[in-house]
Amino acid sequence: MKKYLVFVNLFFVICLEIVSWNLLFPRPAAAQCPICIVTVGGGMLIAQKLGIDDLLVGIWISALNTTIAFYLASKFQNDKMMFKKILANPWILSFVFLLFTLIYFITTGQTGHSTNKLLGLDKIIFGQTLGMLAMFVGNFIYGFTKYKNDNKALFPYSKVVFPFATVLLVTLFFKLLFRL
Repeated sequence: MKKYLVFVNLFFVICLEIVSWNLLFPRPAAAQCPICIVTVGGGMLIAQKLGIDDLLVGIWISALNTTIAFYLASKFQNDKMMFKKILANPWILSFVFLLFTLIYFITTGQTGHSTNKLLGLDKIIFGQTLGMLAMFVGNFIYGFTKYKNDNKALFPYSKVVFPFATVLLVTLFFKLLFRL
């Protein structure tokens, strides 16, 4: 019993040290964090199962892919690898992710149905393209406002707000205009 109490006390002391160290010296937050990415990914699967239109789900899946690309590109910045110039560039990595996602949808037969078109374009492919472009616009707006504000963010979490707002506006635009 004494060994158990010593172990529990030691565990709590170590946890307290870790928490107090993080409170005194916090690490900078990653704006597009893995927890957010997994949450959005799970939400998209549920949305598709609930019958939400493929265009709208495609927009958010592509936004998720672009978010993952920007997050991973920041992790490859300091690595010494063969394809660093490609992998460390979030714009190129976003296109690679879009390509792989579209290959998946095409090879599994989820695209190309005549009943699943909007403006003559396949809803999944169109949605994927719109989602990536919306994220690009949101990231560009964030960078532009940061540049105009002496390289400082306009407000906390603006790196998250601008891309999210553009994707949300594009989604609402297509949802309301085409009654999807």
